[in-house]
Amino acid sequence: MNTSNIEIQHQIKTKMVKGDIPTPPGTGHIGCLTKDQKAILKDVWAVIFYIADSGEAIVPADMMNEVQKEATSSEAKSATVQAAAYAGWFSGKKAAKAQEEAKAAVFGAGMAKISLADLGLSVDKLRPILWDNVMGDHPDALVLRFVRARKWNIINALNMMFKAFKWRLDEDVPAIKCGEQTRGLLDSATPLAWGSTSQNTGTSHRLRHGAGRVLIQHPIETVCLVFDLTGFSLANMDFAMVRYLGVWKVVQPWLDPVVAAKVRFTRSDQDLLEHIPAKHLPDRCKGGLDHFTYSYPRAQPEENKCMEDTETKDKLVAEWKALMWKFEALTREWITAGTPQAPSARSEEEVEQEREQLAKELRVAYFKMDPYIRARNMFHRTSPPIAQADGSALWVYNN
Repeated sequence: MNTSNIEIQHQIKTKMVKGDIPTPPGTGHIGCLTKDQKAILKDVWAVIFYIADSGEAIVPADMMNEVQKEATSSEAKSATVQAAAYAGWFSGKKAAKAQEEAKAAVFGAGMAKISLADLGLSVDKLRPILWDNVMGDHPDALVLRFVRARKWNIINALNMMFKAFKWRLDEDVPAIKCGEQTRGLLDSATPLAWGSTSQNTGTSHRLRHGAGRVLIQHPIETVCLVFDLTGFSLANMDFAMVRYLGVWKVVQPWLDPVVAAKVRFTRSDQDLLEHIPAKHLPDRCKGGLDHFTYSYPRAQPEENKCMEDTETKDKLVAEWKALMWKFEALTREWITAGTPQAPSARSEEEVEQEREQLAKELRVAYFKMDPYIRARNMFHRTSPPIAQADGSALWVYNN
């Protein structure tokens, strides 16, 4: 069923209250959404589908008006929030223009039209980059990352998501993650993902571009990045992030308090033990028990032989895409389940159960396809392999 703009008007019933909607502890993730959070997730998917089909969508104007008003007010909490008023769907007097366009398109007063063109995207690129971002995750996990980051504000979340997609397309991230263009850095251990923290989040002692993503598994959705600045000084802080860390006291007041709270500075190796269990911490750090020595496992002959088997690749990609389209169809049904717009008499619970099972099947299909579309990396070459064939991660510590 294709979601029409008329249906979007009925579906997007969530009104954006002034300010941010906090995420109460223990909520906001798959399996633990509140009633209101689930409604917002449905609203976001509804807009995604229509805009992916047509390049534009109609949403309640008060969403855009309130967001723009909040972002440009003198009480805006951060420079980041204020900057939103001058980018993407908030540029200039976009909210007023969007309402005029919706009215001209016979959608009446109180509605606004948003489009991919405002963000430099197009219909033919949106769906592929959306699913390229999903990879082996539950699709809701991807959407919820942006929704939580923008405090359950639908327009802000979509704006952020689509601009992130645009960046990935501009930087050709899909091509980068399919190969090992960072081999020189890997030799020197400049990027390295290893182990987990006391909260079971993935730990990256150095930043690896893309490859560590598949090591994160439900219900874990976060990564702890450890920047070792031993020996660094302002003279050699060339990377933007490192410079940012160096002026933390200056930029901290500009940031959202939730974001700022995620950054922790440690003064000694012992401080790391507050975040990383001793048995997971390399013994080069005082108090660490893991006898870990980094050695980059070189590529093996014909390890990417599967990528040459185009017949099997095409078959597996087709199977995965069939599940993708089925998931989209089920999500469209889930959005309207129990309402007059529902395409069937099935209950929301019934559709939801089938949808959750399909998300699991999508993950299985993705990792069957994975060796045919993505080059093997160091996590596939360790003994035993950290990156398992089924998408799970096996961390082995030498204590």
